[in-house]
Amino acid sequence: MNYNVENQKIELDGSIEVVIKREDLIHPFISGNKYRKLKYNLIRAKEIGATSLLTFGGAFSNHIAAVAFAGKSYGFRTIGVIRGNELETMQVLNPTLTFAKSCGMEFKFVSRAAYRQKTSQDFINLLRTEFGEFYLVPEGGTNNLAIKGCEEILVKEDYHYDFICCAVGTGGTISGLINNSKSHQKILGFPALKGDFLQQDICKFANQNNWKLITDYHFGGYGKIKPELISFINKFKRNHNIPLDPVYTGKMMFGIFDLINKGFFSKNSKILAIHTGGLQGVTGMNEMLKRKGQPLIEI
Repeated sequence: MNYNVENQKIELDGSIEVVIKREDLIHPFISGNKYRKLKYNLIRAKEIGATSLLTFGGAFSNHIAAVAFAGKSYGFRTIGVIRGNELETMQVLNPTLTFAKSCGMEFKFVSRAAYRQKTSQDFINLLRTEFGEFYLVPEGGTNNLAIKGCEEILVKEDYHYDFICCAVGTGGTISGLINNSKSHQKILGFPALKGDFLQQDICKFANQNNWKLITDYHFGGYGKIKPELISFINKFKRNHNIPLDPVYTGKMMFGIFDLINKGFFSKNSKILAIHTGGLQGVTGMNEMLKRKGQPLIEI
């Protein structure tokens, strides 16, 4: 596994310091928080002699792509339960699923109603009947072993920052950051989804209360974007040579910059933003934007 994580400073006017931890550089396919979440799960799967991994995700899921590549790399059969049974009849798979299939992943497409049963023991038992024994990796990879991996994102050199910011999907990454942060630090999460249900999910894993969810930057919900977000991502890439994805890190950085402009952070604040990867999804998003005649995201 490549391991080229670095902290990259963003040059800004004013007293506030913004640094991005480039977790996206860990690996081209198992990057950012996906590497962190899978690390100990793969170790555990090997320890118990599992030969198959089964997990869940949407059609553009970074997690699905990462599990597929990890399975190919480390000798596991992989099965992806994909939300949206209409995808099964598509003549051409999107780039994410095409990549996962090229890594050997088998798909089971299910309706959105059935997908909501993904944590039900009855549903999981049906999957075992169909596919045989497997090591279950939850949607987004979030479980106790994933939290353990995400706790390793922060190192001693990061403890002088006042704020640690990250995008939030299932709550695993922010939980790991919370657990390994210092009491003087504030952890800010920027959810990619609408709603406040993530509060409860994070509380299941987090062992401190030095955190807050900033819920104003989801741009309509998961996978939803607007022209102003695309414009920000492209400008950010040109100015700082750092690519952002539109589902997670783009929304987080937009939020951080907007909060700076609104005076949310006090003078001389030091902010560390976690780049959680997710760049594999940009190609698929651009295909959708092209069909709609909207500006594309620069890669």
